[in-house]
Amino acid sequence: MSKRRKYSPEFKRGAVEQTRQPGVSCAQVARELGIGGNVLTRWVREADSAGRQVFGGTGTPRDEEVAQLKRELSRVEKERDFLREAATFFAKESS
Repeated sequence: MSKRRKYSPEFKRGAVEQTRQPGVSCAQVARELGIGGNVLTRWVREADSAGRQVFGGTGTPRDEEVAQLKRELSRVEKERDFLREAATFFAKESS
């Protein structure tokens, strides 16, 4: 089973804008972008119903902050582990 692909809001808006060009079909744009036709059709439908607030995301600012803090914690833990291993290596070298 493959992982679900995620697209940025800017990519979605751009794809929807391309479908609004005269003489261009959803299927044609979907093929050019390498996405499914049903996916693009759903994005167009969402854009028509939601207006300017389309593809804004479902998370809250707090969720975004928690995700950012988790990424930072992971980075700091990797740095700590690297430094711990380096200290162990150099302690063995000097003995």
